[in-house]
Amino acid sequence: MIHATLKELTRALAARELSSRELVSAYLDRIAAVNPTLNAFISVAERESALAAADAADAARAAGQAGLFTGIPLAHKDLFVTRQLPTTCGSKMLANFVSPYDATVVERCQAAGFINLGKTNMDEFAMGSTNESSYFGAVKNPWDVQAVPGGSSGGSAAAVAARMVPVATGTDTGGSIRQPAAFCGITGIKPTYGRVSRYGMVAYASSLDQGGPMAQTAEDCALLLNVMAGFDGRDSTSLDVAAEDFCRDLQQPLTGLKVGLPKEFFAAGLDGDVARVMDETVQQLKQLGCDIVEITLPKTELAIPAYYVIAPAEASSNLSRYDGVRYGHRAAEYRDLNDMYERTRAEGFGAEVKRRILVGTYVLSHGYYDAYYLQAQKIRRLIADDFQAAFAQCDVILGPVAPTPAWNLGEKADDPVQMYLADIYTLSVNLAGLPAMSVPAGLSAQQRPIGVQLIGNYQQEARLLNVAHQFQQVTDWHQRRPAL
Repeated sequence: MIHATLKELTRALAARELSSRELVSAYLDRIAAVNPTLNAFISVAERESALAAADAADAARAAGQAGLFTGIPLAHKDLFVTRQLPTTCGSKMLANFVSPYDATVVERCQAAGFINLGKTNMDEFAMGSTNESSYFGAVKNPWDVQAVPGGSSGGSAAAVAARMVPVATGTDTGGSIRQPAAFCGITGIKPTYGRVSRYGMVAYASSLDQGGPMAQTAEDCALLLNVMAGFDGRDSTSLDVAAEDFCRDLQQPLTGLKVGLPKEFFAAGLDGDVARVMDETVQQLKQLGCDIVEITLPKTELAIPAYYVIAPAEASSNLSRYDGVRYGHRAAEYRDLNDMYERTRAEGFGAEVKRRILVGTYVLSHGYYDAYYLQAQKIRRLIADDFQAAFAQCDVILGPVAPTPAWNLGEKADDPVQMYLADIYTLSVNLAGLPAMSVPAGLSAQQRPIGVQLIGNYQQEARLLNVAHQFQQVTDWHQRRPAL
């Protein structure tokens, strides 16, 4: 039961082959059994309330009033605010915060009939690539508990991979859906910037953050994205475009589709196992009828310095609200107002968050704004232009998600620069605001999952999901699961 896909669960519930109560109970049992090892959840719904919601879903189905997803469990990354469970953002600063309202994504999922089983662990305020910066401890990779699950949506990725929930929400600021999906052997998509409302999604870097689904398969991602996406007047960055069915093109053949391979993505530094998986994926796409073309994205190497100026600058501004005055952590002892600010922020934030606030404040300061922040924004435009030139030659772009498979916990904890370099293939997508996804495509010699990345032009999520779905019809990497 717990190994079924979202699509399979919708069919089984509709056919009355199982009840929502049975389903919710099975997933709660799985969470109780596995989460103490993986630490994928920060908070879990009370069993009684979750089962009551399941009973209500079963009653609605019996009355013929159920929707497609009525009674199906999911989990939310712990920066989507919720009224029923705390929203911590993986930080001491918000360790006991309960929101007075629900995020738009949470509202949409509730309206569709999903039952929230909990809030998943994450890097503090979404800052990190390994899920080790969480105040609540590191998440373990279900495939190998010595390995990182990726970040910052590592809790969501681990929860889906370990079959604690069939689907989960995540967010992606510089690769935080795609990289953990790749490391944990699941599918995840970052939509075009503005596709999914950021209302109630606690901000890290406002011009880069974007929510998206994480699931076993591309089809499941499409189904959940149908629920998550849509215009929201409460979010000034929300795209006001017509609603669409992201499942509509899943069955389309790939004959004649032009797949671009950026030469910059296959340079020195690419792990041998990742290169092998990329070669195998290219051959599989050729058999599916795709035409492979070589392209260039010459500003790729500039993505890291541009991102690590822009994102910390926005974080410095967004996190200024956590001062101990209105909500969140407040220092127990202080001399005056300024001392309260200083002690509260020193106690409430972890090392990685402090590092990025300091960088962001510096690049925005008088005398450095033009030299750093303004230059980074100019580079951002050049990166976006590179992609548009590439899409004149191809329909989608294929590349690695990360230069290596998942590394060991603690391996890069003392060298943040090495951790930042691991985002080289994902950051440029966020800077350009494009949609991209990670698809399971192989295993390393250590039997750790490897994902490949598909990048599309603006609002081309359905095309990406089509390519991923067709790939998953002839491969079984998405069906493999950890032995945990």
